[in-house]
Amino acid sequence: MRKKIGLYFGTFNPIHVGHLAIANHLVEFSDLDEVWLVVTPHNPLKKKSTLLDNHHRLEMVYRATEGYEKLKPSDIEFGLPQPNYTVNTLVYLKEKYPDNYFALIMGEDNLKNFHKWKNHDVILAENDIYVYPRITSEATSESPFEAYPNVKKVDAPIMEISSTFIRNSIANKKSIKPLLDDKVWEYIDLMNFYK
Repeated sequence: MRKKIGLYFGTFNPIHVGHLAIANHLVEFSDLDEVWLVVTPHNPLKKKSTLLDNHHRLEMVYRATEGYEKLKPSDIEFGLPQPNYTVNTLVYLKEKYPDNYFALIMGEDNLKNFHKWKNHDVILAENDIYVYPRITSEATSESPFEAYPNVKKVDAPIMEISSTFIRNSIANKKSIKPLLDDKVWEYIDLMNFYK
């Protein structure tokens, strides 16, 4: 049977409870069979200086998703030419897993900038896009893409936790342990990350 896979792309630097809550909500309360958390080596729209090495971020995603049967870590983009674009990843995944149907998961704030994505029209024509709510200033005005039939707004919990906030808090010796999965917190502490 054809599986419908939601692709949740992110640098996950680090993965936190907000990421897990959204991924789990989507796999439990939509028609997605699985959610793959795709660790991106380098987002072409972001600076690279604060990124941990790929394998450390993937390790944290592995640790965070261990107890979730329908959430899978993915390093699929590690082997693709860099900088990589989502449209290329989708082409590669369709070739590698022809029996699966792939959908994208993104926040409302990303939908705002979707017109800047390479071949966004192709992505929109060939894939469902599941959009979860954000309350950031970029998310408050409507996106022209919201009217498309394959853009599905999901009534997921609003999670305004950012990896930047977590990194800065650790650097400033603040305890943010409740915002991270226990195994992720242990790994960050053990490896002395973000200090």
